[in-house]
Amino acid sequence: MTLHWNEIQPVDEYKSCLSGVLHEADRKILTFLYQPLIGAKCFSLYMTLWAEVEKNRLVARVSNHYYLMNLMDMSLEEIYKERLKLEALGLLKTYAKKRDDIREFIYELQPPLTAEQFFHDGMLNVFLYRKIGRSHFQRLKEFFVDQFVPKTEYHDVTRDFQEVFSAGQTMINEEAIEVSQISQSQQFISKAEGKGVSLSEDTFDFSLLESALKGAMLSKVILTPSVKETIAKLSVLYGIEPLEMKNLLLSSMDEKDEIDLEVLRKSARDWYQLEKNSELPELIYLVQPVPLRTVEHEPTTQEEQLMHYLETTSPRQILIDISGSLPSKSDLKVIEGVMFQHKLPAGVVNVLIQYVLLKTDMKMTKSYVEKIASHWARKKVKTVKDAMDLAKSEHRQYLDWAQNKKQPSKKAAIRTEKLPEWFHETEETEKPAEKESAAIAAKRRELEERIKNNRLKRQVKQDEENR
Repeated sequence: MTLHWNEIQPVDEYKSCLSGVLHEADRKILTFLYQPLIGAKCFSLYMTLWAEVEKNRLVARVSNHYYLMNLMDMSLEEIYKERLKLEALGLLKTYAKKRDDIREFIYELQPPLTAEQFFHDGMLNVFLYRKIGRSHFQRLKEFFVDQFVPKTEYHDVTRDFQEVFSAGQTMINEEAIEVSQISQSQQFISKAEGKGVSLSEDTFDFSLLESALKGAMLSKVILTPSVKETIAKLSVLYGIEPLEMKNLLLSSMDEKDEIDLEVLRKSARDWYQLEKNSELPELIYLVQPVPLRTVEHEPTTQEEQLMHYLETTSPRQILIDISGSLPSKSDLKVIEGVMFQHKLPAGVVNVLIQYVLLKTDMKMTKSYVEKIASHWARKKVKTVKDAMDLAKSEHRQYLDWAQNKKQPSKKAAIRTEKLPEWFHETEETEKPAEKESAAIAAKRRELEERIKNNRLKRQVKQDEENR
């Protein structure tokens, strides 16, 4: 479990800096193209860090996070979560080091993509389109487009340097060359280029794709850096596996046996809408959105600690904490389907994972998970507390679904179900005959202890890395 107070404290110092000079055009791109995706608070954090750097400079003075909290009227947790959004979209790089009991951070603002890069990104533009709709998207595109001036009927009459100036017979001035150099502690003030969303190397299995292309008598040479970048984004955006991506690549070949990226993006979009029978995907946060959280302060009770854990941890990490190992691809696909198709928030999905795994002897059965998820989606469950309450009130119904799925014989013994600890915290009216046996209770406590130990190990590892 990654809690914000383990990562950052109000007394921790920071300095904001720029990787290159930012201009008015960058502000407009951030305002109109990025702000709908990241939200007003995240946008405000970027602009505040930018404003701390004096005009035509690259580095600001050192401050602490208590100052930033007062300046933005935001809690430390909110600042931390909004910072992660900036990092995820390639707008911020964070560097940290530890000095005694205080950590020092460098927040290096990255320039946004240019308007042309954004609208051709193949990922961010899709999320923006899904967020604001066609008419507003078209309006924003026109805001960043101007008339093209054709020059085909004109002749280039620009003079070269040699036609205007002459260098003369001067000697090479070593002093001028030497003075032009800068020290290692300095950098020239210049404009940097935005790199966009950064995806890890294991996002897509390119080795499997290359093997499939060999089977189709195609060389992996067609996988240029730009093509591979586009494939990685499309795989994250639409959930396309390597073998299916091979077919999309084949349909995107032009007459020169090269990949037409625009055709590839359109093919992927058509595949998604046909395969999923759905609209374009939207940007979904992998932890519970701040407005949907119920524990807004540092938790004090055991119940608040559990709810905070479920609200601030990703579903993938929940699977790791429960099982003690990396989740399988099939389990991850089940969870991704729940988040993207049923539009359940991450915290609600975490409750669902914990409930199903402990109830079905650690088996992530797709049909059973989707049935409960569909029920919660119809009930418009948005918070962790609502999900817990509904799991308790509908427990008998979910038990019937599970037993109908298994279709036990008439003489089969009914196994006592083990459930998450939160299920029993307020279940005071439960009959003695329905309570879990001592063996089941011991196994449940063992599983909870394993989750706790896994979280502690991760925390120790993070502390060592911070040192």
